[in-house]
Amino acid sequence: MSREESHDGKLPLGALLALAMTGFICIVTETLPAGLLPEIGSGLSVSPSFAGQMVTVYALGSLLAAIPLTIATQSWRRRTVLLLTIVGFLVFNSVTALSSNYWLTLVARFFAGVSAGLAWSLIAGYARRMVVPQLQGRALAVAMVGTPIALSLGVPLGTWLGGFMGWRMAFGLMSAMTVVLIAWVLIKVPDYPGQSSSQRMALREVFSTPGVRPVLAVVFTWMLAHNILYTYVAPFVAKAGLANDVDVVLLAFGVAALAGIWVTGRLVDRHLRTTVLASLATFAAVAVFLGLFSGSASAIYAGVFIWGLTFGGAATLLQTALADSAGQGADVALSMNVVVWNSAIAGGGLLGGVLLGQWGVSTFPWVLLALLLISLGIAVRAREHGFTGGDRQTGEMVVGH
Repeated sequence: MSREESHDGKLPLGALLALAMTGFICIVTETLPAGLLPEIGSGLSVSPSFAGQMVTVYALGSLLAAIPLTIATQSWRRRTVLLLTIVGFLVFNSVTALSSNYWLTLVARFFAGVSAGLAWSLIAGYARRMVVPQLQGRALAVAMVGTPIALSLGVPLGTWLGGFMGWRMAFGLMSAMTVVLIAWVLIKVPDYPGQSSSQRMALREVFSTPGVRPVLAVVFTWMLAHNILYTYVAPFVAKAGLANDVDVVLLAFGVAALAGIWVTGRLVDRHLRTTVLASLATFAAVAVFLGLFSGSASAIYAGVFIWGLTFGGAATLLQTALADSAGQGADVALSMNVVVWNSAIAGGGLLGGVLLGQWGVSTFPWVLLALLLISLGIAVRAREHGFTGGDRQTGEMVVGH
């Protein structure tokens, strides 16, 4: 099916949900080993810590591949690239399910991460291309709904499936889901041409486009703060007596994140700047609240729920702002977003580990507060380029270039 961009003022839900399913598979494929490390280690005759490197090499694949592969495939038809990433998941999850060799498994995980890096740089631009400009933010919100579902359910679901049917079958099930998704994409997702040589922008040109760097700086500081707390949520909530209820805490976060993405979908096209500023300010207030009342279980649940609300729409808000700022260089800018986002995940693990080991979990809220105030300051200053005001519904946006 090949057709030009839709201008009928409607959301193509079938196509957007196929993109959401792609994002879901990206996240679950990444996080699946986390809940199954003892079983995987036993199956591959390695320690759980060695099994944990399956997550590390996946992230490394995404980091290294996102920008060069996005640039290399700019001229390719969009659906061809999307199907290539999904077939990548099919092949490499299948290898992971069947492999009995640790090093072969790591190679498969690395290339699954490569598929994810290309997918994440593609999804946002694809979703925006399906609708009129006034609905681009809402379309992206629908396309990103798979992310909070996967974040809240991926690890517990994978752990349960692994215990129920074995870790290899859990990866096999992921491969089966990709077969369904391939058919879904072929039936529902429209195809678009890639960019001609005259439309393509060089990496340095995109990076120097007004607004791109402030948005990426906000991505890094916001996600660094988020990942310090998210990665080490178990030791943090243990102080309030919730060591055995981490799954319930994360479920509360996930439910709130889903609500957050719904709210963002309603607001992003009219009030992107205001919603970004409000989300950062609210997360900063939550950091203070958690710092003052970290020993209270009810305070933890309230704080985590509000944190989830602020996080749910973050990907939609930040990718919309980045694509708006980059213009024709949107796909390249979004590949930079993949690198910055994954760097913040890695940085959250490293910085959080240092904080935990040196000073304990009580320092987390105050480090979060410092990072979020920096992020808020950058977003406030980026009024002209980056986080502009205006209304996408009416087309009355304050565009800086």
